[in-house]
Amino acid sequence: MTIATEKDIAILNGWLNIAHRVPSPNFNLRPENAPISLLVIHNISLPPGKFGGGFVQDFFKNQLDENAHPYFKTIAGLQVSAHLFIEREGETTQFVSFDDRAWHAGASCFEGVPNCNDYAIGIELEGTDDQAYTDAQYAVLAKVTRQLLRTYPTLTLERIAGHEHIAPGRKTDPGPNFDWPRYFSLLRVNSVK
Repeated sequence: MTIATEKDIAILNGWLNIAHRVPSPNFNLRPENAPISLLVIHNISLPPGKFGGGFVQDFFKNQLDENAHPYFKTIAGLQVSAHLFIEREGETTQFVSFDDRAWHAGASCFEGVPNCNDYAIGIELEGTDDQAYTDAQYAVLAKVTRQLLRTYPTLTLERIAGHEHIAPGRKTDPGPNFDWPRYFSLLRVNSVK
């Protein structure tokens, strides 16, 4: 896969132009006076530890076949989503407009403000807590993040967190193998802030 150059990336009406658009029903409107001011990095793989297969996309669309794998019965009926999903090779899918409230954070709090879904964008990386993420994922994540920083002025480098940071004790992703220094170093290359 060829990763788009930064000049080719744009956000139009809340949608990332380089992402496959696969709408999820699992969203609602953000509360009034809740500007987008937080980016949350997650990980997901379905079944756990397995990559590819389209199961994450099906899960976020409420179309996961619970008979396709024993694990899927344990998550049947859950209604969750994220704004973006970045696969191992950098392929990107968007499920919810950035302007809307995706259901990714659950019970959460950032700097004393609860309900992070109200004001956060959620990006899922295809992965697990105990496996390294790919070069393609870091490259795409950094380019998309820089575009988000340009588009949403209340989103800053200091307001980027992992799911583990906003729901400690409940969530562990993106986990110890997510290289935060590498990610922030990539963000500062040609930084917009």
